[in-house]
Amino acid sequence: MKKQVLALAITAVLLAACGKKEEPAPAPAAPVAAAPAPAAEPAKPAGPVFDDEKVLNIYNWPDYVPEGMIAAFEKETGIKVNYDTFETNEALHAKLVAGNTGYDIVVPGTVFAKGQIEGGLLQPLKKEQIPNLANMDPAIMSVLTKADPDNKHLVPWAWGFTTVGINKTKAEKALGGMAMPENAWDLVFKPEYTSKLKSCGIAYLDSPTEILPVALHYIGKDAYSNDPADYKLANEMLAKVRKDVRLFSSTMIDDIAGGKACVAIGWSGDINQAAARAKENGSKDVIEALLPSTGALIFFDTMAVTKDAKHPNNAAAFIDFYLRPENAAAMANDMGYPTGNKAGMDKINPEIAGNKTIFVESDYFAKMIPPSSFTNEAREAMSNAYNSFKKGK
Repeated sequence: MKKQVLALAITAVLLAACGKKEEPAPAPAAPVAAAPAPAAEPAKPAGPVFDDEKVLNIYNWPDYVPEGMIAAFEKETGIKVNYDTFETNEALHAKLVAGNTGYDIVVPGTVFAKGQIEGGLLQPLKKEQIPNLANMDPAIMSVLTKADPDNKHLVPWAWGFTTVGINKTKAEKALGGMAMPENAWDLVFKPEYTSKLKSCGIAYLDSPTEILPVALHYIGKDAYSNDPADYKLANEMLAKVRKDVRLFSSTMIDDIAGGKACVAIGWSGDINQAAARAKENGSKDVIEALLPSTGALIFFDTMAVTKDAKHPNNAAAFIDFYLRPENAAAMANDMGYPTGNKAGMDKINPEIAGNKTIFVESDYFAKMIPPSSFTNEAREAMSNAYNSFKKGK
């Protein structure tokens, strides 16, 4: 099955890259002094442990939670969830660095999470309160040790890949008789294509840590390079197509589904959601995530508990709830993102499991670029390159 193939691929590719009841004591047979009874074990909690205040504050990406999941948790636990969203890893990171976030659970990408752990911005998980951690695919958890040694701080929310999304109907019309390229990255990085596709709209994710790594990969450099000189080279390439880029988007699902862009650099799950949303709105356009011949960039988004969380027990209860098999499967079925929860795999709808842009096949998975992290110097070079590109300088 494709799902089994995927699990094997993750193991082979990413790992290479990178309370009890006491029995009463029997009555003595004769009136002799009995040995002191051993001390009883402390009673173990019979269920989830909650904080006194039944509140949980979550900070996550938009369009990234199955409908009804938060309400189901609230109904079951009596915990009121305040759910806010951010648009980029950079925005979340700035809030964590500033402190007093007001949030208990945040969902950083692993590209940022490594530094956040090292900086003491996240606290260790209460693993004894999260028994459903046992549902996670060991291969996925092993990959996360690159950012989180011993898996002390992070739990996967979802994973996917950064790639090219296309409204095939509109893009083919804009290209005229021009054939689609073998490498889908050409559609967003090669002037020969962008000069034509600008007529129906080209959109880039509005985030330096999404655009610069794929640009580096396109020019043959390490996608997670720590050499500032590489970012200058990437910027030179990007400058050639800047005039053709219509949008720097933080609302990519709506921008693709609504027809503002016919080609985009986006997240695989968002592109699949855009296709579904356009169909729901009556559009007959064909929207799909592409698989560039040179590979796409994998990402992992992870749940973590902030260092200043006021409701850490409620956070652990929610993480455990999320890791139930049916909830993990809902992320794939409703959101279009693959799950790393092995216990939920058999609950995924066949049409989702068979979608090669959600559960990619092993031969393509081998081409994909696993996540890594950046030095502070590289982040500065990346930010400078991105700002220069975006401003058209």
